[in-house]
Amino acid sequence: GRLAPLESATLERLDPDFRGTNGTWAGVTGRVRVLIYNTDAVSPDELPASVLDLTDPKYAGRVAVAPNNGSFQDFVTAMRGQLGDEETLAWLEGMAENQSPNYAKNSAIVDAVSRGEVDMGLVNHYYLVQALEEDPNIAAVNYTFPDGDLGSMLIVSAAAVLDTSNHPDAAQELVAFLLSDEAQSLAAEADSEYPLVAGIPQPSGLTPLSQLAASVVDL
Repeated sequence: GRLAPLESATLERLDPDFRGTNGTWAGVTGRVRVLIYNTDAVSPDELPASVLDLTDPKYAGRVAVAPNNGSFQDFVTAMRGQLGDEETLAWLEGMAENQSPNYAKNSAIVDAVSRGEVDMGLVNHYYLVQALEEDPNIAAVNYTFPDGDLGSMLIVSAAAVLDTSNHPDAAQELVAFLLSDEAQSLAAEADSEYPLVAGIPQPSGLTPLSQLAASVVDL
């Protein structure tokens, strides 16, 4: 209850899935959860159909996670919302029983998979994109779970204005700018994140968001 309504012209630039139903927040960019894997260590037929399958003993010690990372916690929160606490806890305990290697952040997982230190890892899509810009010879690929599986959910980063703001007009202008063609294009080009405003070119080298069948969680 501490967010001020955003201007309608700002909200109308977004699909309803990417904005608050009460008009108090607006999605800015999207990042897709993926399973990165080392192509020298993993064959495509070994890849799971669902993130829930990663607790299978055949993946023991092979799938890195970053428990303290915000995106991983977003993913777990979404799992709790869709599957319930009991099933989510069972998945987390299964990953722990499988001795899934823990890393501090997504970029560390990408580095480890690229080196062959670990076979696979759960990360956001753009970390490998950025790593490949530095070294195009990295033997790693992003895998998107099929059929809208929760393992490849779309995480929306959002902006809002506090109702206690001392500069509410400037704050509204900032949110509007973040959804401008200029800012949306910059996010795609500089960060390889997906723009959420329709008509903005997608990040180069990535499958368009409309073709990914990523899971969209009701925020």
